Amino acid sequence: MNKHSVFFLVLLFLTSSVSAQTYFPGKWGDWENKSPSELGLNEAWIDSAVQYAQKMESTNPRSMEENHYGTFGREPFGYGIGPFKDRGPQTGIIIKDGYIVAEWGEPYRVDMTHSVTKSFLSYTVGLAYDKGLIRDVNDKVDPYMAPILEMQWDDNRNKADHYGSPKIMEPFKGEHNSKITWNHLLRQTSDWEGTLWGKPDWADRPSRERSEWGKRERKEPGSAYEYNDVRVNLLALAAMNVLREPLPKVLRENIMDKIGASPTWRWQGYENSWVVIDGQQMQAVSGGGHWGGGMFISARDQARFGLLTLNNGNWNGEQLVSEEWNKLAQTPTEAQSDYGFMNWFLNTDKKRLPSAPESAFFHLGSGVNMVYVDQENNLVIVARWINGSTMDGVVDRVLRAFDD
Repeated sequence: MNKHSVFFLVLLFLTSSVSAQTYFPGKWGDWENKSPSELGLNEAWIDSAVQYAQKMESTNPRSMEENHYGTFGREPFGYGIGPFKDRGPQTGIIIKDGYIVAEWGEPYRVDMTHSVTKSFLSYTVGLAYDKGLIRDVNDKVDPYMAPILEMQWDDNRNKADHYGSPKIMEPFKGEHNSKITWNHLLRQTSDWEGTLWGKPDWADRPSRERSEWGKRERKEPGSAYEYNDVRVNLLALAAMNVLREPLPKVLRENIMDKIGASPTWRWQGYENSWVVIDGQQMQAVSGGGHWGGGMFISARDQARFGLLTLNNGNWNGEQLVSEEWNKLAQTPTEAQSDYGFMNWFLNTDKKRLPSAPESAFFHLGSGVNMVYVDQENNLVIVARWINGSTMDGVVDRVLRAFDD
């Protein structure tokens, strides 16, 4: 029996044991609380985790626009093209067996969640897969793609000045890009080359060697991992092209409404990310808040999403995203063993979270926004706006509550 077969058996065991013990909340305002002691947890350690998280609040500006221009905004082409929203205080929720055992900050407040958005995107692609719109994740993307018509907002421009300029996007044409599969995009190993929504691929976290900007040799798809939001946004566009509907609508109807999420979340795109599909104007959404946009959501709704991934896409007996897709999302990427599908960060060899089980995973975004998922302990932790180096400290204190 190979390593992957053992992994799937362990995952199957965890799935069945978790689902059998989990309470699922009703509509968004309906979520039962239990004290730590009612669930066999040490209350002092839970309190310690809360206090530690609050103490370790991020020192970055609460203005997300100001924060952007102090970080990613310094990159070439780093200007914002999507909305920003000022964040609230350090906030968190601890869920055990589906019940809220601790909650602090402003859990109903809607904030940007940055790259946690990528996990929502992965699930939306999973819906296309489950519907048979994507036959195999190892299929090349190009055969699935219709030519994409970009919206032209400047109706008064001189047409003669733009004669011969491309009006149709075909992002997977060419010797390199035509090799790219859905799996490569989901695992951030495509090394796609091009410009999307005014952002060249090389301009996201660019090389310190300026001579490489836009000129370096491409790596074979699948051979190297590179975290890159231009390519994430490309996956969002490709998924919308296959589903032929705006991704927020697909997510709401198939997942968020069914898990009882509030009506307050929004998945934002860019001011220039509009295309025409089947005669309808549609906005392609952002896979994170790198240039603004992405998922704007409360900690409560993040916790519901975490509870769904804890149960491998099953919500109170209804399989919303197939177990097969969840297994794929939790399978290590060959070129980056602590990364599954975006943004399933894995705890391979306990490198990222030494205090957590190796089977744990977490959805992670800038800020830091963390949705920690632990199937061994039937546990979800949402921690927003903490210092990134303190993630393990929060998890460690919660897990100590299981031991004492």
